Amino acid sequence: MIQKYIAAALSLVASALPALACTSLIAAKGATADGSVMITYAADSHNLYGELYTAPGGTHAPGTMRRIVDWDSQKPLGEIPEAPVTYSRVGNMNEHGVAITESTWGGRHELAGSGLIDYGSLIYLGLERAKTAREALKVMTDLVKQYGYASEGESFSIADPDEVWILEMIGKGKNDKGAVWVARRIPDGCISGHANHARIHTFPLKDKSGETLYSPDVIKFARKMGYFNGKDEEFDFSKAYAVTDFGALRGCDARVWSYYNRFADGMDRWLPWIDRAEGEPMPLWVKPDRKVSANDMKWMMRDHFEGTPYDMTKDVGAGPYHVPYRWRPMSFTVDSVEYTHERAIATQQTGFSLVAQLRKELPRSMRGMLWFGTDDANTCVYLPVFCSVKRAPAQLGHGDTNTFSWDANFWVNNVVANQAYNRYSQMIPDIRRVQKELEDSIEYDVEKAIRELPEFDDELQAELTQDLADIWAKKATDRYRSLAEFLFVKYMDGNIKKVDDKGQFERTPEGIPAYPDFGGYDDRRYFDNIVRETGDHFKVKEIKF
Repeated sequence: MIQKYIAAALSLVASALPALACTSLIAAKGATADGSVMITYAADSHNLYGELYTAPGGTHAPGTMRRIVDWDSQKPLGEIPEAPVTYSRVGNMNEHGVAITESTWGGRHELAGSGLIDYGSLIYLGLERAKTAREALKVMTDLVKQYGYASEGESFSIADPDEVWILEMIGKGKNDKGAVWVARRIPDGCISGHANHARIHTFPLKDKSGETLYSPDVIKFARKMGYFNGKDEEFDFSKAYAVTDFGALRGCDARVWSYYNRFADGMDRWLPWIDRAEGEPMPLWVKPDRKVSANDMKWMMRDHFEGTPYDMTKDVGAGPYHVPYRWRPMSFTVDSVEYTHERAIATQQTGFSLVAQLRKELPRSMRGMLWFGTDDANTCVYLPVFCSVKRAPAQLGHGDTNTFSWDANFWVNNVVANQAYNRYSQMIPDIRRVQKELEDSIEYDVEKAIRELPEFDDELQAELTQDLADIWAKKATDRYRSLAEFLFVKYMDGNIKKVDDKGQFERTPEGIPAYPDFGGYDDRRYFDNIVRETGDHFKVKEIKF
């Protein structure tokens, strides 16, 4: 059964749908260094182009209709009445500093929704119609109740500068347009996350604090379908509606575990759950041992399980250059036994990723901030996008994965990353140097803007935040274009050309390029494996005449 599930789950992960391999991490107020609320998102797909989506807000006359288009396929699903007033959105955030991200867990396939609103449209509708996270939660659950839910099992992170919620939802099958769901507020001072597996297990059924909400029939429907037959207080949403097997734990919950492990001691206690589903499920939230910064969250999105039992730079699959990437499909069979590679947060097929940083004390134009990156989170540069930005910078505009452009941030980031996938341990220091240089400069400019922009009126603040986004999108794209060319020249033909302290290629006194170094292979196991596979085939033999 486990082998069958792995094959099915990993074939889904390898599909073209961006939702099926996403990660969202959460840091509630009180858990962060600056008092902000933060959520992250990696929109992972094999054909998702990394761009910054925007939509204007406005007022709408009675009778105006809102088209619903499936985010994954772009197929039209229908129309619903437009709200009288809608708010502008940039990426996964709106003008009021509400941010919503997601990860899909599929769940029981017979419950695939037959309604009108898919998960992507539900996110956008929540952003367009809500000023707070709680309002967005109500908007989203009311909409699926009225119009039906068109997707499979989904986890949503819903945040504003005060609080953050996880909403988990699944449809009720082809004969019922509604959905069953549970939502829990992450307590102040805690971190949480979800990564393609339902994370809400048991929950309080009579929460007078209003921090746990659920659809009235969430338990009744599970009983009706034969998913649960215990006492109400024993009801486990994840176990009832999701599929908890090896792929869900090692390929999904392990990503959240790695986040917990980075910031809280004692997380090894949950390894038996990750590896074998032994013991209690991993908790929905934990209290970190130190405050989390926006920079911490960026680097968490670059995680490959470094320093853990699942470290992707250490196993033999990393090859002689310690490459923390594995090509799809992730599963493979040896002697009729099914195996799988690790699945980390950072992955090559990311379309875009973000860290949403929401701060109550800032003016409205800066209350929400997206640190936005395209392509692989590990090698991208996170760009500054405040919630008052109205249009995508040219370098973050529309494109597709079949049309190359040196002027697109997504494409230059891909050229840099894809070179590193071949000789990671040798190239990544060069990438880190430029990445840090850019992100340090961006952080300086953002802090300067936060100090100085409140002196101006709202309209001018919005103009200046737009300028900041435009300037850095261009700078980062131009600099990575140069980095891509530099990497190609430096590592051409398996060599490593000499570079001086100023980053210039060295030449001899006569002016010709200096003779390169031979980088060879960075892992002794590479040679050990050759000898094990070939015996004496390559052995240097003594020749006597």
